[in-house]
This record gives sequence, structure tokens and C-alpha cells, in this order.
Amino acid sequence: ICSQLITNAQAVKQDTQINPQTTLQKMSMMYYLIDKFYVDTANLEQLTEDAIVAILKELDPHSAYISKKDVEKANEPLVGSFEGIGVTFQLFQDTILVISPVPGGPSDKVGIMAGDKIVKIDGEDAVGKKISNEYVMEHLRGKKGTVVTLGIKRGKSNEIIDFEVVRDKIPLNSIDAAFMVDKNVGYIKLDRFAKTSMTEFEESLEKLKKQKMKSLILDLRGNNGGYLNIA
Repeated sequence: ICSQLITNAQAVKQDTQINPQTTLQKMSMMYYLIDKFYVDTANLEQLTEDAIVAILKELDPHSAYISKKDVEKANEPLVGSFEGIGVTFQLFQDTILVISPVPGGPSDKVGIMAGDKIVKIDGEDAVGKKISNEYVMEHLRGKKGTVVTLGIKRGKSNEIIDFEVVRDKIPLNSIDAAFMVDKNVGYIKLDRFAKTSMTEFEESLEKLKKQKMKSLILDLRGNNGGYLNIA
């Protein structure tokens, strides 16, 4: 009797096991039918993105899908550079406020200064409810060598000053500061574990050693992580 029960249980298990190939064939057939026979034109790429998100929601709170576009955004601070006009900015109310131009970057070279407000981009008003981080990234970043015209309001003046900025490759340094605290102690602040962090760290360490550093404060406060192998 026990043997028969085990045999029956194994048979049931085999019947209920999911064949990954059959499942994929079912998905492929669904896409084929939608593409060929659906009454309207369907965006299969978007359907796929939505389906993946929905499937992963059924697993657990820690499984998530990140699109290619979002991955590129997430990895950008870790890769070490991007192409754009080279400013740190903040959205102040409905305006793009320049916090600081990257030293030696495209904006710095044409004379854009900290405190400047970007109110026009290529002749289009760049203020109001439409202004968001995504809007700024989309309009100010771009391929190296392309030109963007910025309308700038400076200080209390109502005059708009136009600047032509040629986009370039902008380095993203992961070390914010490296200096000697006193005659013996060096200090390095590491903001994140990026692709270039090891090279930056070694260069900073060598600079401090030349200043007779005997011990080091490595400041990781506010470090938001990054590549595990670099860490």
C-alpha cells in the first residue's frame, strides 16, 4: 500500500510540475496572437515591460524590475562621467537654480556662476510647473559637442543674459575632499564607491603621503554605496 501511495504521489507531482518551455511557448503564442490578430496596433515592448513588473510584484517586496533607462540613470554616478553642460543645480520653487558650475566644465568656461537662474533653454521658457529633474536632464544633458543656448537671470537684474554652452564630458569625482588635518593626520572623504574610486583614492593617498601623513581619517559619512568590489 505504501509503495502504491508513493508511486501515485510521484505521478501527481510529475503532472503538476510546470514545464518552463511550455510556459514560454504559451507567452510567445500570446504575443504572436496579439501582434497578428488584435484589432488595434499594440505596443509589444510596453506590454512586456508591464508584464514583467506585474509578475515580479507577485513574488516578494524585494524583487523588482528596473528598465534599461532607469538602470543607466542609477549607474551614472558610479560610472564616473556624463555628457552635459556641467552644473550642479537645484529646483528652487519653479526655477532651475545653479548651485555651482563644475570647475573647468562647459558652463564654467562661458561664465555661468553659482546663483544664476536658468529661465530659458534654446529660446523656450524653462520655468513653471513643467520643471522637474527629468525636464532638466532631458534638456541640459546631451551628446558631447552639441550646443544649447541658456537664458540666465543673474542677481536682482531682470535682464536675461544668453550663453551658448557646448556640451562636453563631465567627470564625476567620488572623493569630495583630501587634505592634511595637521602635520601627521590626513583626511579623505569618499562620497560613493564608483568605478573611478580606487584610482581617485590612490592618487589622494599618494598626495597626502608626500605631505608626511602618518595616519588617515577615511570619512564615509553620507556614503550612499555603489560597486561592491570597489568597496
